[in-house]
Amino acid sequence: MKTGLVSITFRQLEPAEIVNLCVVNNLAAIEWGGDVHVPPGDLEKAMEIRALTEAAGLKVAAYGSYYFLAGSASKNRHAFETILESAVALGAPLIRVWAGAKGSDKATEEDWQTAIADSRRIGDLAAKRGLKVAYEYHQGTLTDTTHSAVRLIKSVDHAAVSSFWQPPNGAELENCCEGLKQVINLNKLSSVHAFHWWPEFKDRHPLSAGVERWKKYLALVHEYEQKTGGSERYVCLEFVKDDEPENLANDAQTLHQMLAEIEHEYEVAE
Repeated sequence: MKTGLVSITFRQLEPAEIVNLCVVNNLAAIEWGGDVHVPPGDLEKAMEIRALTEAAGLKVAAYGSYYFLAGSASKNRHAFETILESAVALGAPLIRVWAGAKGSDKATEEDWQTAIADSRRIGDLAAKRGLKVAYEYHQGTLTDTTHSAVRLIKSVDHAAVSSFWQPPNGAELENCCEGLKQVINLNKLSSVHAFHWWPEFKDRHPLSAGVERWKKYLALVHEYEQKTGGSERYVCLEFVKDDEPENLANDAQTLHQMLAEIEHEYEVAE
């Protein structure tokens, strides 16, 4: 596992400031957001951000788009093709997309079939350019429960389509672990967004307050990495307490410490 930062954590900062935060906190990569930092269609900006990232010795982990699967056209400001061109210019290996704009409890069978068809369409488009796409694991979409996320991934069954993972708000530890295991068992885990909201999204805490939970999540991912031989998979910090840049240092330190402890425990067990 490699560490990173989701740029929308600090929408108020310029890209150079975000790059500097990653360097100072020994984070290896950035998932650049498409709403502020790398607007879709601005290829010059995307290439500029790529150069800035690479010059600092960092990787582009993903392009965080705000593309919603077909059937949610009113949510989309840009066609997927436009987003894809920006992702290529940015040097992103992966594009984050949203699994529609309806929760699984409100989606009709037509909504499901439309989302499945569009997933395959954008998966084909991305694959032709050497990229992949991955769903945001989020409430209010078709990945808002373990059951619905697994159904979508299995139904789409596309080599270039996978899923991010993050703990659902307010869910019990056992349920979170089970959801993560199921995505892992499908061999469809792209990367992880790490933050500690408890019990609701408005209750944002330092990552250190969620170490008990996060060590279990990361241990599952680490075991998966060992079995599959590793990959370009990232654990990207997101949503620090109060959205303040100075709070990133503690979260980064906590993440590094957890990963080091998990690696040590794994080596001892062997």
